[in-house]
Amino acid sequence: MELIRVDRICKTYRPGEVDIPVLRDVSLAIGKGEFVALVGASGSGKTTLMNILGCLDRATSGQYWFDGEEVSELSVDQRADLRSRKLGFVFQNFNLLPRTSALANVLLPLECGHEATGSAEMVSRATALLERVGLGERITHEPSQMSGGQQQRVAIARALINRPTLLLADEPTGNLDSKTSADILRLFQQLNAEGVTVLLVTHDPEVARHAKRVITIRDGRVVEDRVVSQPEPQPLLPTPQSVAPITNVAVANPFSGVDRILPRTLSVALTALRRNIMRSALTALGIIIGIAAVIAMMEVGQGSRTAVQQNIASMGANTLLIMPGAAASGGVTMGSGSVLTLTPDDADEIARQCPGIVAVAPMVRARTQVIYGNRNWVPVSIIGTTPAFLRVRDWETLAEGVAFDDRDVRNGSTVCLVGQTLVRELFQGRSPLGEEIRIQNVTFKVVGVLNRKGANMVGMDQDDTVLAPWTTVKYRVSGATLGNVNQSNEATTDTTQRVNSLSQRYPGTVSRYPVPSITEAADTPQPVRFATVDQILAKAVSPEMIPEAVDQTTALLRQRHRIRPGQEDDFSIRDMTEMMKTLASTSQLIGSLLLAVALISLVVGGVGIMNIMLVSVTERTREIGLRMAVGARPRLILRQFLIEAIVLCLVGGAAGVVFGRLSSLLVRVLLHWPTQVSYPAIFAAVGVAVSVGLVFGYYPARKAARLDPIDALRHE
Repeated sequence: MELIRVDRICKTYRPGEVDIPVLRDVSLAIGKGEFVALVGASGSGKTTLMNILGCLDRATSGQYWFDGEEVSELSVDQRADLRSRKLGFVFQNFNLLPRTSALANVLLPLECGHEATGSAEMVSRATALLERVGLGERITHEPSQMSGGQQQRVAIARALINRPTLLLADEPTGNLDSKTSADILRLFQQLNAEGVTVLLVTHDPEVARHAKRVITIRDGRVVEDRVVSQPEPQPLLPTPQSVAPITNVAVANPFSGVDRILPRTLSVALTALRRNIMRSALTALGIIIGIAAVIAMMEVGQGSRTAVQQNIASMGANTLLIMPGAAASGGVTMGSGSVLTLTPDDADEIARQCPGIVAVAPMVRARTQVIYGNRNWVPVSIIGTTPAFLRVRDWETLAEGVAFDDRDVRNGSTVCLVGQTLVRELFQGRSPLGEEIRIQNVTFKVVGVLNRKGANMVGMDQDDTVLAPWTTVKYRVSGATLGNVNQSNEATTDTTQRVNSLSQRYPGTVSRYPVPSITEAADTPQPVRFATVDQILAKAVSPEMIPEAVDQTTALLRQRHRIRPGQEDDFSIRDMTEMMKTLASTSQLIGSLLLAVALISLVVGGVGIMNIMLVSVTERTREIGLRMAVGARPRLILRQFLIEAIVLCLVGGAAGVVFGRLSSLLVRVLLHWPTQVSYPAIFAAVGVAVSVGLVFGYYPARKAARLDPIDALRHE
């Protein structure tokens, strides 16, 4: 029964403008179980014919049938499947993978093929074949540790691992001594006796005499085809009992998908990387530096943004500062606060009627000396307010003591809270609870200590402050009188009646003394408890509610101050929104710049990986050709090189994350910069590493997959 049939096969090479014919109308047939020697001088075309019969090369014209299947027009993948299932190759130069054991070399066709064989069975079969060819004790040896004859035996075992129907041997004894050559030829005879079809390509007539049929080819034509009779050969080695003879039964149950192929491809890729461990490490170094830079930069940027946000929060991220209006005279504006237009009642109504506001605190400010014992200090601010101030400023948790309450405000009690700076400067770090301080000769009892807040966005120390009831600060510390209070907001028609026109605001409605005349009141001004405050501090429900809270507050104050439509407000409202937007934009810009710098490192690392992978493709061209010759599809080669690039990037990414975290910690410890772990940056870095491997590894992988197997095998 015919195994091979070729009809008028021609092969012409065109290296330039001149055609070079190699095969001319070759027609022949080879039956199953034959041992055929293809003989010819160098350049006769015998190796080219063998490559065509082995589906490594294509004929220019003619038809070729293998085992009843017309293979001349098969696709690249179909030809690879045919080589994997039915063909075995023994090359003149052995073509063993360097730095790879004999067992791994024999297993190569199974790794590249599609046979549904478990790893234990694969290893068992490969071990049995090596024992059969006399290499049972050299399974773990690499090619450099074996002689030429031993390497050729490994190549024969590799050709037999898939139980091929046809064994093709190209000058298998060309590099061997006479004794080893005789052993190899007797092994071929033994395999043929077991049913394997053998096609032996040689230029030596003495070698050809071991075959049963000799086909002579000269100048690309078959010039002789004769049968040789010979005695049965003696076995080279006794076949072990555990080793079944090689049969030409086709392998069944091919893989149906990638799920069985991918683990093998991953193993092959990892093995290739381990063979060049130093080069792989240096290749991954670019990715390590890039990922480490990304992680460190992102954590520094995240720490800076968090520090800015905390600083804004310490000032009150969702606070509103309501300030009185400005007086004008003769076209000259006196500035904000030059007219008193805000009252504690305004603060109460804002808290009651504005749903966008959760807390409101009136404020009266003073700046004067604070004395304790023989020490004195001028704090940045002395603030008269209500207990709601602590809620507005997120200062409700005290370091020590308790806060004053609304009863203290109503009674004008001389109690106060002090900041950490005053504790340090006046009390030398001792607890000030229960101690007394003097402000403008008014004695205050310290009932609580504020928690530390640090400096605000403009560098002002927020802990350098004293908080007390606003009534006490206004009436006893500031000491406001008719003579030093602006009354321009009072609407009267008679200027003479404007003197003491706010007398109705004294507490109580029944006067115990005779009402003084206008002249007497003007001659003897008395301290007046104006129910006005310097500022009102309000807290919105959330930063997102600030615009709505501003609108509600504006509408309410215009109504309370009887401001007609079209008239300007006698107050102004400021919030942190613009500052927050500006700082957020600045932080984002800085973070983007840092990220861009780090991404440049990643790109450089990716280019390095592409460069090394291209070098690897060039160095491993013969290996690629060998894998294709034993049945590897182009997409398997593509997948292998892609996996190598991705593994390099993943290993580099993991190491980069570690080094990036260490760099971030060093920045925090040595430079005292704020840093914060950025888990999105870590996951993004790993994703970027995989992407870099895919993008920069695809071109080298595609180049490897597009190599022609016969050209790759001939590569030097």
